[in-house]
Amino acid sequence: MKMSNFIFNETERTIAVRYIKSRRAEGFISVSAWFSLIGIILGVATLIVVMSVMNGFRTELVDRILGINGHLIVYKKNGLSIENYNKIVNQISDTQNVIAVTPHLEGQALVKTKNAVSGVIIRGTNWSDLPAKKLLWKSLDKKTIENFKTSQNVILGYRLAQRLNVGVGDYISLISPNVMQTAIGILPIKQNFIVGGFFDIGMYEYDNNFIFIPWKKAEKFLSTKKIAHGIEIFLQNPKSTQDVYLDLSTKLDSDLRIIDWKKRNSSFMNALDVEKNVMFVILTLIILVATFNIISSMIMLVQTKKSDIALMRTMGASKHLILRIFMLTGSMIGILGTIIGSVLGIILSINIESIRNFISIFFGQELFSPQIYFLSTLPSNINFNEVFFVMGLSIILTLLSSMFPAWKASKISPAEALRYE
Repeated sequence: MKMSNFIFNETERTIAVRYIKSRRAEGFISVSAWFSLIGIILGVATLIVVMSVMNGFRTELVDRILGINGHLIVYKKNGLSIENYNKIVNQISDTQNVIAVTPHLEGQALVKTKNAVSGVIIRGTNWSDLPAKKLLWKSLDKKTIENFKTSQNVILGYRLAQRLNVGVGDYISLISPNVMQTAIGILPIKQNFIVGGFFDIGMYEYDNNFIFIPWKKAEKFLSTKKIAHGIEIFLQNPKSTQDVYLDLSTKLDSDLRIIDWKKRNSSFMNALDVEKNVMFVILTLIILVATFNIISSMIMLVQTKKSDIALMRTMGASKHLILRIFMLTGSMIGILGTIIGSVLGIILSINIESIRNFISIFFGQELFSPQIYFLSTLPSNINFNEVFFVMGLSIILTLLSSMFPAWKASKISPAEALRYE
């Protein structure tokens, strides 16, 4: 036996469908029901789209952060440099689940070309450590890797290169905040570098501000020798970050500090979680408003069907039957709206980037600025557990909204309803 037949019998379904259909005398009720249906469709679809975009944004942001940074980073406490970094690298490499350990040098500088000047972040690294940064490595062509490895050229983010108006083979000047003593006084350190290529990881903050420099040249520019500013640790399974953290905490010296990627980017993660929860609550109100429309349209329907209810009661229909008929009438609107809204929301979520591009071109406005949102495209990641949760929430709210009008209908007295007929 089908579940629908078990819950509602044929008589109840027939009467409920008949009540939903439009009649000229009940035109306003029909219009109100249509508005309720549209409200639920829009509410469910919007909620699914927003949840999918928020999930996609979080996933893309995490992938890009971990595509260029380690899951764990080791620093020296009090902001000091790590002197015996090779020994520490060997200690960490023996840890379970660790697939790569890469020391780096980092500093700020002023980059100058013929056409522009800009502040940048420079990373000194060995070419053999680049493959560990998977997203960065995938964005590099063979010529760029060869220039970095053999010619000791630098790699720029492609957005930074666009701002500076430079190409492969062009010279850039880097001015360090460090200074050197000369015969004529104190002067800032300035060095020229050749652009060997560009990287594009799709995250504005990195593509617009980072320059990777071969280790030896970075040491010379930053006036360092045989030290590292940090050691990045890449894991095979990101979910084991906490286990590796606890293991390294007992293995490494107490003057070293270990920070995982979640703590380093806690402001991003917390902001995303708060925004997602707030958006869920706000958009759920759209569904809630639609269910109030169902209540009002159902109450009006009950008032117009008093005589029908009275006749059914005199013919032997129980209060329970009347209750089920009007529960089904209201539920049909909610269930139909939920299904249509869910399908629409999934379709929109899948094609959200194409829709964004179309709207941007049509109105001539950029709807998803990478300068603000860090990513170059509008991501979407549909979580079907959340989709089913939204559908369940919508159906439950619809059922609850149908209960009061259905209860009122079941309480109608046949004698009172037929007195003036």
